[in-house]
Amino acid sequence: MAWISFSRNSRSRLSNWWWTVDKVLLVLVIALILIGIFLIFAASPAVAERISAHSGKYSFVKKQLFFLPIAFALMIFLSMQNLKSIRRIAILGYLATIALMIATLFWGDETKGAARWIRIFGFSLQPSEFIKPTFAVVAAWLFDGQKKYRDFPGNLLSTGLFIVTVALLLLQPDVGMSLVVSAIWLFQFFLAGLSIVLVTIMGIVGIGLLVLAYFTFDHVQIRVQQFLDSENNLSFQVRKSLEAFKSGNIFGRGPGEGVVKLNIPDAHTDFIFPVAAEEFGIILCLVIVAIYATIVIRSMIISLKDNNLFIILSASALAASFGLQGIINMASTLHLMPTKGMTLPFISYGGSSLLATSLGIGMLLAITRKNVHAEDKDEY
Repeated sequence: MAWISFSRNSRSRLSNWWWTVDKVLLVLVIALILIGIFLIFAASPAVAERISAHSGKYSFVKKQLFFLPIAFALMIFLSMQNLKSIRRIAILGYLATIALMIATLFWGDETKGAARWIRIFGFSLQPSEFIKPTFAVVAAWLFDGQKKYRDFPGNLLSTGLFIVTVALLLLQPDVGMSLVVSAIWLFQFFLAGLSIVLVTIMGIVGIGLLVLAYFTFDHVQIRVQQFLDSENNLSFQVRKSLEAFKSGNIFGRGPGEGVVKLNIPDAHTDFIFPVAAEEFGIILCLVIVAIYATIVIRSMIISLKDNNLFIILSASALAASFGLQGIINMASTLHLMPTKGMTLPFISYGGSSLLATSLGIGMLLAITRKNVHAEDKDEY
């Protein structure tokens, strides 16, 4: 029973976690999860009926509710770990993810011209979802090692892992995820001391690779052209998405009253944000944006108050990755950028996305805990 004591004087693991974890971040994350449950109930039945899901119109709801307790338990478990354990988990997770990504190239399920999914014990898993949080922490560890130990080639090792990671993503191909990983890694490198000149050069190289991707991958070219076309030539998904925003207006049509959502492809996954707009209005959309922004900004402020480079780099990267994914999803539905098959963290349907996001946020909560890493900050 001592383990579950919440007293400040208690030395139990749970009590220690409760008094050191950032409760504002925790509450905001739980708020996103609850919003996600409501929106899955609103968006998924129509999709399930349209594709004749074998488990009925609540098929996706049941699957999401199955993964949710697992994901939440994973997040809380990780948030209780110290820095040394987080580093080890990230390294093992990264290696396992790389192995699964390689396996996906040979035995993965191909969908819309890309092999990103692999079946494990009867479940479909998207390994690339797990590369963002694990790579962010591993890269932070290597950059930190470069600063701590003169003979440790942390920057070189980090660059090598980055090249391997992006190469595997492009082989799937997954250009969008490659861009996210690249942006996060470059952001970390800059915080670790990379000069602005080199940042600029690498940015120019990145733009060059984007141009190359446009002429190399057909789906990239199609999405960019659809984005650049006039409003009359918008893709069906984007057109319906914008209709949903107009239909919902400020206060929304009401729970279950959405009409446009019935015809939005992937309304339960990549295009769940327009469902929120149609049924609950722009007000809920602004609340969602505010929650994401607060999580990212608060995490970075907490990390920058610390003098430990690993904490700064890993927390900043995990927060930026979380926020960037949200921005990409919401901007795609509003026709502010080309569409990208990227879920809205904690809100969109998807077991892989939910577990991967919980992995990242769990590590973020652990890294940003107050005064709990004094003994293991300098352990390597």
